[in-house]
Amino acid sequence: MSEKVLEFITKRRSIRKFTGEGISRESLETILKAAMAAPSANNARPWQFLVVTDKAKIAAICRAHPYAAFGVDAGAVIIPFGKKERYKWFDQDMAAAAENLLLATANLGLGATWCGMLGEREAKVHSVAGLPDDVFGFALIPIGVPAEEQPSRTQYDEKRVHWETYRS
Repeated sequence: MSEKVLEFITKRRSIRKFTGEGISRESLETILKAAMAAPSANNARPWQFLVVTDKAKIAAICRAHPYAAFGVDAGAVIIPFGKKERYKWFDQDMAAAAENLLLATANLGLGATWCGMLGEREAKVHSVAGLPDDVFGFALIPIGVPAEEQPSRTQYDEKRVHWETYRS
């Protein structure tokens, strides 16, 4: 059983080349259900998601981020976002949702990459995506049918594990 869990998780790799094919609404809804199954402090569930499938808008959004231009051939872009007045655990809740989203994407045979957004990156994407002024775009995630293959992997390093007490 533990091998199946590790297999599920290690399928998630950053994919930056897509075929340009669309993503079905059913797949996108499955991905969003996985994202919203994430843990959330005090069950706050601060997340909302902008899903873009229009090719021209995908290209514009991806070009607005300095490290997401690879996403112009994605079948969809998802932007997790929440209120600008973020509560104490906002970043942790959003990160858990984004990771669930990425795991579900990989296990549907699709590819994705999480592109972080802060400051100027967020402002540019925010504007192009048409998000309202009172929200903060947490990430830009292009999703598509992979045009590249990345092997499953773990980056386990026993030197980074401390059993029972810290040892330098």
